[in-house]
Amino acid sequence: MQTEARVGVAVEGGVRKLVQPPQQKPQQLGTVSQLLAGGVAGALAKTCTAPLARLTILFQVQGMHSNVATLRKLSIWSEASRIIHEEGFRAFWKGNLVTIAHRLPYSSVNFYAYEHYKKLLKTIPVLQSHTDNVSADLCIQFVGGGLAGITASASTYPLDLVRTRLAAQTNTAYYSGIFNALQTISKEEGIFGLYKGLGTTLLTVGPSIAISFTVYESMRSYWQSNRPNDSAAVVSLACGSLSGIASSTATFPLDLVRRRKQLEGAGGRARVYTMGLFGMFRHIIRTEGLRGLYRGILPEYYKVVPGVGICFMTYDTLKKLLADISA
Repeated sequence: MQTEARVGVAVEGGVRKLVQPPQQKPQQLGTVSQLLAGGVAGALAKTCTAPLARLTILFQVQGMHSNVATLRKLSIWSEASRIIHEEGFRAFWKGNLVTIAHRLPYSSVNFYAYEHYKKLLKTIPVLQSHTDNVSADLCIQFVGGGLAGITASASTYPLDLVRTRLAAQTNTAYYSGIFNALQTISKEEGIFGLYKGLGTTLLTVGPSIAISFTVYESMRSYWQSNRPNDSAAVVSLACGSLSGIASSTATFPLDLVRRRKQLEGAGGRARVYTMGLFGMFRHIIRTEGLRGLYRGILPEYYKVVPGVGICFMTYDTLKKLLADISA
C-alpha cells in the first residue's frame, strides 16, 4: 500500500481511501488534580455568596427561641442593615473561615466521589446493558449524586455544625473561633454533640446533591447538543444556577430542620425540640405556620443562583485547565 503526501489519504489496489487519524483518548485527570478542582470550586462559590448564606441561616433559626407574638417579621434588607449597624460589614463573612475549611474537603470529596460512583454504577449489569438509555443515565446521575453528597457530608460534618453555630451568632459571641467551638461543644455536649443533626443532614444532602447533579448534567447535555458553539463556562454557570434552584426548592424544609437541630443546646441554651424529625415538622407548622418551613427561602435563592453556578463553572474550568497542564 502506497501513501500519498496528503495525510489521511491512502491508495490501495488503485482505489483512493480516506484514512481516519487515530482518535486521542481524553486526558484523565489525576486524583490530586480532581480533588483540587472540586475543593477550590466549592470554597470560591461559598466565599462569593457568604453574606447571603449567613442571612439564610439567621432566617432559618429565627423561630427557635421566639413565640408567635414576638417573632420578628424581617425582610432581607432590614436584617442586612441590622448586621451592618450592630456587627459591622465584615460580619457578613462571620464563620467564613470555617466555611472554607469545611468546603475545601467537602467539595473535593463530593465531586471526586460523584465521578467514581458514576463509574461504579455503570458496571452494574442492569445499567451496563442500557448505556445509551436516558432513564439509565438519569438513574446513575441521581444515585451517584446522592451517594456522593452523603459521603462528603458524613466525612466533614463537625465542621459543618461549627460553621452553622458561628454564622448564627449575632451580638453575643459564645464561640470565639473554630477550635474554641470544637472544644466547647465537645466539653459541654460530648463528642456526639459534634454530630448533632447528622441524620437529618444526610436525609437533606442526599436528595439535594442528587437533584443538583441530575439537573445540571441533563440540562448541560441538552444545551450542548442544541447549541454546541456556546461558551462552556456560560453553559456551566446557567445550568448550575438552575440546578441549585431545583435542589433548594425540593429540600429547603429539611434544610431548615437540620439547621435547627445543629443549634440545639448551643450557647448553653435549653433544648427547644425534644421530638424527632416529623415531630419537629409538626411543631414548626403549628407554631409558625406552613410558611415557617420556608423561612429564609428568598435569600437561599439569591445565594444558590450565583453560588451553585459558580461552583460548577469553576470545577469544569479547572478540570480542563489541569488536564491541559497534565497533558
